[in-house]
Amino acid sequence: MRRLAQLAERTPAGRERYVDLLRAVAIAMVVIGHWAVTVIGEDATGRPTGRSALPELPWAYPLTWAAQVMPVFFLVGGFANAASLTARRARGGDAAGWLLDRAARLLRPTTALLLVLTGGAAVASLAGADATLVRTVVWFATIPLWFLAAYLLVVPLTPAMYALHRRFGLLVPVALAVLVAAGDVGRTLGPAELAVPNYLFGWLAVHQLGFAWHDARTPPPAPAHDDSPGSRPEGPRHDVPAHDGPGQAGPGQDGPGQDGSRHDGPGQDGSRHDVPAHDGPGHAGPGHDGSRHDGRRGLRSRRLPMSRRAGGVALLGGLAATVLLTTVGPYPVAMLNVPGERLDNAAPPSLALLTLTVAQLGLILLLRGPAERWLHRPRPWQAVIAVNAVVLTVFLWHLTAAILLVGALDAAGLLPTPAAGSAAWLAWRLPWVLLLTVVLAVLVAVFGPVEAGTRATRPGRGTPAEQPRGAGRSAAVRGALAAVGFAAVVYALVGNAQTPRAAPEPLGVPVAALLAYLAGAGLLRLLRSAWGSRG
Repeated sequence: MRRLAQLAERTPAGRERYVDLLRAVAIAMVVIGHWAVTVIGEDATGRPTGRSALPELPWAYPLTWAAQVMPVFFLVGGFANAASLTARRARGGDAAGWLLDRAARLLRPTTALLLVLTGGAAVASLAGADATLVRTVVWFATIPLWFLAAYLLVVPLTPAMYALHRRFGLLVPVALAVLVAAGDVGRTLGPAELAVPNYLFGWLAVHQLGFAWHDARTPPPAPAHDDSPGSRPEGPRHDVPAHDGPGQAGPGQDGPGQDGSRHDGPGQDGSRHDVPAHDGPGHAGPGHDGSRHDGRRGLRSRRLPMSRRAGGVALLGGLAATVLLTTVGPYPVAMLNVPGERLDNAAPPSLALLTLTVAQLGLILLLRGPAERWLHRPRPWQAVIAVNAVVLTVFLWHLTAAILLVGALDAAGLLPTPAAGSAAWLAWRLPWVLLLTVVLAVLVAVFGPVEAGTRATRPGRGTPAEQPRGAGRSAAVRGALAAVGFAAVVYALVGNAQTPRAAPEPLGVPVAALLAYLAGAGLLRLLRSAWGSRG
């Protein structure tokens, strides 16, 4: 608690604490949501099985509009990635170095998960366990990695997409939304594969909105006469702290996001990344809606309208569009995957999910002021710091916690298997979630330090006075190799997700996918170490 209090006290008054809160809340919603909709049964041999209860709960489909928080992860990720990238460049760093730092933040806890799961699978296989059963267990535990694969598609494109944002502003997400709509038309009239690019276009569109939020940011509202830790008065400010993270889902979150990613700054390690407040031509000072003007109007603006009126319009307009698309239009009501639906709103992202994102963004803007004031209290802010310190670990291990609990209860002969939607199943939700929380807390205590360790090993915090001769070529080579590393990791995660859950895999993960992941992650780690050794 003392460490959390120290971190809270060192938080600059101008930090956008709301971003950290959104990531933490989104991770909690993903974890609790996955646990709550799980129904445990038995196969013909008496072995426990697990699946989603949503197909038997049509009354819950509208609730998925609130439960679908993956857009929040990418929104927060866009904000955080823009902030950390501009901070890196302000210190004289390059995009390649930034990308390698992002890789370390995301892949270190992911590597720990995969090594533990494949190691356990190998031991089980050597002990005589059926390879199909081994694969099924590991497949379930690695479900969170599909989000990480999607997020790792977006992160390497951040420098290029942020440059497009600086030039074309909100036109970029609008154009991406049009491409998503075209993909939806394609999969409606033809094969589903025509919508595969929506995995990239859809999440990029949400990520771009995070850029616009970052560029519109002003010192967030603080409570009057507040002398709590982390809100001490400061002199005139011409900078705001950068947020170095996605959301971290992460899982954003980070969420992923689960991020799942982190914010570098006093809220985490006491350091600070300052970004010039006047960060672009056309800056004209604060606007009447609480955002900054950039000299552009309409969709060419780089800055997200931040007023409550803008939030209300986005909320109502986004909801109205989503209702139309899911009633008059061809889209399902459920915003989470429901087996048997003709279209899927989340995998890949659909136009309906993007209109829901607009509504969620509107609600986020409406709650921003009260949330920031609340977060200037010591205890809430310390809690947010604590969750964000292990946010990716929570996301990555939450289904492993379910496997361990089911195994323990089954071994003890105490595993309930009520039918989905029954009174017994509903009554079991609360104790089920509480027990899982205890198991997950143990896993986080063990593996959380792996994620936290990335904060203590970040090279290159200095600000070089000048670039050495040949630095441009070196950066280009590093950037190209980093792209290869990211591509190998994404290939591995997608390959694992597409391999059938009943495939006989003694390691639980396809060998080719595991080797590709280790090669890609190893290359990224090597590049980061070599770059850091040069200062």
